[in-house]
Amino acid sequence: MPAPERIPPLLLKGELTVRGRIREASNAVLYCSLSYEGAEAACVYKPVAGERPLWDFPDGNLAQREVAAYEISEATGWGLIPPTVLRDGPYGEGMVQLWIEAQEPPTEPLLALIDPPEEEEPAEGWKAVALAEVGEGRTALLVHADSASLRRLAVLDAVINNGDRKGGHLLPAPDGRLYGIDHGVTFNTEDKLRTLLWGWAGEPLTAEAVEVLTRLETALAAGMPLAARMGELITAAELAALQARVRELLRTGLHPEPSGEWPSIPWPPV
Repeated sequence: MPAPERIPPLLLKGELTVRGRIREASNAVLYCSLSYEGAEAACVYKPVAGERPLWDFPDGNLAQREVAAYEISEATGWGLIPPTVLRDGPYGEGMVQLWIEAQEPPTEPLLALIDPPEEEEPAEGWKAVALAEVGEGRTALLVHADSASLRRLAVLDAVINNGDRKGGHLLPAPDGRLYGIDHGVTFNTEDKLRTLLWGWAGEPLTAEAVEVLTRLETALAAGMPLAARMGELITAAELAALQARVRELLRTGLHPEPSGEWPSIPWPPV
């Protein structure tokens, strides 16, 4: 289990009451309230029973992968994923994650389309991703912000092998923090990285990222508590692949580039 001091008791022990369903999701995603010893909060509950089987994720369940992603996020010290636990609920065991109310509109946009696309590099503060069709035979250049928080998230996605980093999975909070959500399709043994955050592809990792990855490599070594925790949530082969990805990032010292074996951008992108 995660260290208790990192998880609000409200999330672990609170009474879970379903208030509605988020219908845009492909699996069962329930909006719930939590109540415990006078404290209340909102959360997302994804019961395992509501998951649709995926041919390329035959082992374990998506809820466990969401919790595993949170554990890795916490190990980096970046806190990029809201507090997340695996616990019982009205429809059985599932992932329960603290609800983060996104800032609308965000103080600083994270994604943008340059239409028509310019031949030169995007303006300072932006990183180019790819050309995108915007209808009527027109294309636009998809760009994302060149921000430290997004860059950390790009590193985390490379570590957990995130196959679905869409724009809608980026949550800028009113306090200025950035969170990522929806990490069910992660930790595959094959390279499945699909993301909108390719702007740093092939560029050197920051000194901060190298330091974080070095600590993470040690924490994931056999016999360490984090490695043991991952062994409870993902398979032995997936844990070995996770360790290998961290080593490879440290060996190259570079942000990964698209492999060319899979679509590099999720669909739909937002």
